[in-house]
Amino acid sequence: MNMLGVHGLTVSFRIPGATVRAVSDADFEVRPGRCLALVGESGCGKSVLAHALLGLLPGNAEVSGQAWLEQDGDPLELLGASQAVLARKVRGRSIGLIPQSPATHLTPVRTARAQLEEALRELGTPAGRVRAGADTLAERHGLRPADLDRYPHELSGGMAQRVANAMALAGDPWLLLADEPTGGLDRPLVDRAMASLRELCDEGRAVLLITHDLRAAEKVADDIAVMYAGRLVELGPAAGILERPRHPYAAGLVDAQPDRAFVPIPGMPPELTRLPAGCAFAPRCPSASAACQTSPAMSDGVACHHVLEGERA
Repeated sequence: MNMLGVHGLTVSFRIPGATVRAVSDADFEVRPGRCLALVGESGCGKSVLAHALLGLLPGNAEVSGQAWLEQDGDPLELLGASQAVLARKVRGRSIGLIPQSPATHLTPVRTARAQLEEALRELGTPAGRVRAGADTLAERHGLRPADLDRYPHELSGGMAQRVANAMALAGDPWLLLADEPTGGLDRPLVDRAMASLRELCDEGRAVLLITHDLRAAEKVADDIAVMYAGRLVELGPAAGILERPRHPYAAGLVDAQPDRAFVPIPGMPPELTRLPAGCAFAPRCPSASAACQTSPAMSDGVACHHVLEGERA
């Protein structure tokens, strides 16, 4: 049985005069057929967590905890794996990456076809099947084979997104890591991108979606993990969190949606170099009390001293 398991994942960066505490003690699982959406405001550490799983952090990163990938009964510890092992066994093969801003991620002086065919060759497609493989992937993602002969600046935002999806699937991975894949897309294209990810889950793949867009997450996610200032503060079924959020920050994110109260959370997130003692959300929380001077542990899917109950959403 395939599975991604993460326990106690912590990532910090040493910079002159300070330490950036980007991710603290993250715990979650992702299994085939399901999508876990990791949501939170920009700068809360979501993308850092994703890049840690693929070994794509800069040299000043300090990583601890565990992250293991089980595939066909063969577990692989990701955080301790060498770059060679990650390149040979993980990137593109077990985990496919859909990057932020696909149009800018593509090399501007090469056609989409050249880049997709290169990915297929690197991931083991026989030379005689590369062109046909590229055409098949293109058609699967709503592109004509002729669209691949365009340069990135000739692609619309939606077409660039489809090329990125095709490249992520070039090695037939069972898990897709989609890092803010809807940036710069209008709402119809966002909905189309989420429908594509949902289809992949329904086919038996797993998706870890990194997003600040709860409306997008609602379209595809089975489960949601809410992140604030580097910590997971609520984790559970998507329907429960969207309709009955139990952490005040999760409730604030829900209330900020245009189809809800459309009221922003007051204040600003803390700097990750200057996190307050105790609960980092306390300075913005209407329920804060003296108890919030100590950091709450995750219990029953929520880390808060003042858990919201009932039909609060």
